[in-house]
This record gives sequence, C-alpha cells and structure tokens, in this order.
Amino acid sequence: MAWSPLLLTLVALFTGSWAQAMLTQPPSMFGTLGQRVPLSFTGRSSNTGGLYVSWYQQLPGKVPGSGLRTIIYGSSSRPSGVPDRFSGSKSGNTATLTISSLQAEDEADYFCATVLLHSAPSPRLCFWQPHFI
Repeated sequence: MAWSPLLLTLVALFTGSWAQAMLTQPPSMFGTLGQRVPLSFTGRSSNTGGLYVSWYQQLPGKVPGSGLRTIIYGSSSRPSGVPDRFSGSKSGNTATLTISSLQAEDEADYFCATVLLHSAPSPRLCFWQPHFI
C-alpha cells in the first residue's frame, strides 16, 4: 500500500464574549491510511467542563457551513450511518474525536461544538473547527 498522508488542521472559532476563551489544540495533524487518529481540544471548565460536545464533518470543496454531517453528538453518541471507526469521548475539559482506522474518505474539516447555557433566553452554540484530515 502506498503511503498517503492526510492533513488535519484545527482552528478555533469564537464569537462575542467567548473570543478570549482558553483553548488548547494542535494547529494541524497528518495521518496515514489505517492509522488511529485522535482529534482533541481542551477548553476551560466554563466552556467544556460539564457540557455535551458534538463533532461535525465538512468535506473539502464545500462552502463553509454547507453539507455539515454530524459525526458525534452528546459527547459519545454516533448517529446511524456514521461508520463505527468514529468515536467520541470527553474527560473533564478535554473532548476527543477518534478515528480508529483512517480512510481516504475521512479527509475533511472536523468541527467541535458545545452548547453554552447562559442567563440569556437561549443557549449559545460555540464552534471550534478542528482537524482537516
């Protein structure tokens, strides 16, 4: 099998008062076919600690926001139709999406989101754009 690296990039996107939230994540990652790849971010207890996390996939060449596919919801639940090589977990302030055996079709942007509950009338959905595979 020929070596075929896949690039994963991780960029944080914040709005409003969360623009200064603390977030630790790798800027990019490379993976090879068949490799186990963990994509993770670490936030503050106020923005990730007790909250559920969702992960979304956006394929290359798509307009940002279009064609988003939910990969993980509720931190670890996988919608039907999503391959079981994708799994999610959260420990404390760190959320992780793991691809157990990287495939060529997994090359994409991966976004993580948490729902932030405020005293405001409606919750705010805060997105982080993780890995470009």
